[in-house]
Amino acid sequence: MDFGERLEALAVKVKNQAKAIDTEEATKNAFVMPFISTILGYDVFDPLEVVPEFTADVGTKRGEKVDYAIMRDGEVQLLIECKTSLGALKIEHASQLFRYFTTTNARLAVLTNGVEWQFYTDLDAPNKMDSKPFLVLDLLDIDETLIPEIQKLSKESFDLESIINAAEELKYVGALKREIAAQFREPSDDWIKFFTTRVYEGAFTAKVRGQFTSLVTKASKQYLTEQVNDRLKAALGASAAPNAVPAEDPEEISSEEVVEQDLSRNTEIETTLEELEGYQIVKAIACSEAKPQRIAHRDQKSYFAVLLDDNNRKPIARLHFNTKQKYLGLLDEKKVETRHPIDSLDDIYSYSDAIREAVVRYR
Repeated sequence: MDFGERLEALAVKVKNQAKAIDTEEATKNAFVMPFISTILGYDVFDPLEVVPEFTADVGTKRGEKVDYAIMRDGEVQLLIECKTSLGALKIEHASQLFRYFTTTNARLAVLTNGVEWQFYTDLDAPNKMDSKPFLVLDLLDIDETLIPEIQKLSKESFDLESIINAAEELKYVGALKREIAAQFREPSDDWIKFFTTRVYEGAFTAKVRGQFTSLVTKASKQYLTEQVNDRLKAALGASAAPNAVPAEDPEEISSEEVVEQDLSRNTEIETTLEELEGYQIVKAIACSEAKPQRIAHRDQKSYFAVLLDDNNRKPIARLHFNTKQKYLGLLDEKKVETRHPIDSLDDIYSYSDAIREAVVRYR
């Protein structure tokens, strides 16, 4: 697997196991060590590369430890401090990193709970760790634009100068993106006033603020959804076509011939964002058994099909999202489908084994 595929595979593991990890040691074993070894490519069992419980006396502080130190040519390059995956990361958790940063040659430090990875350097003052990260990686919601920057930290591609040079831009772009996202989720008074005064000519009174709070929130979410939907449709090749033949009830589909006929019909199709998100989840699960480029999709009037090698004789799963009750359709060796009701997209992860078995069946 390439770097992006390995990161995606670890993300699936984190998604499936995060709720079961309730101690710091379990977080290290399940998520942090695999990140160091499979993502960054360092040998966690070689003390010349990875030093666990790294100790460096700091002033009057004696015997304090940082969870991991990544070494290159005998010098500390990266310090990693871990917290339990069930807890949110706070800057207070980085107190040891702050102290150790000044006593080693490290220019990079990481605070992580195994799910979120916060990367720090010394942009504000030389040899003093910044109070805000320049890069934040969330394994439950990977920003693909950050993957090349993470790869620069790997053993194979380590490029400290390039990382430091890009850190300032990453810091502020990342902070701006998080602030914009926060405004979309819960707009502030300033955000509401900013847009209201551009479409409403009257005075911005308390009553107007109350009225436009819900309107700005609704408009922001609708705009974001439309933009994401359009981009996903374009990227995945989803398109609409004139209605030709009504689709059959998926409950009646069991033979390969009927499946092929249904999938090849030119029907009027409306691909939804929810279907595309469901597809990405199935794809992430299936990637543990096949390369991502082999996982394809075809949207139909009655269901959204996820296929191996874009072959309608190799169905991995079907998403039935066109009714109030959503179903995940899984097919057995004879292509007989069983529909499993799901309440949210996260429920798809409960059927990870069956999805992987379907991929293995066609390899």
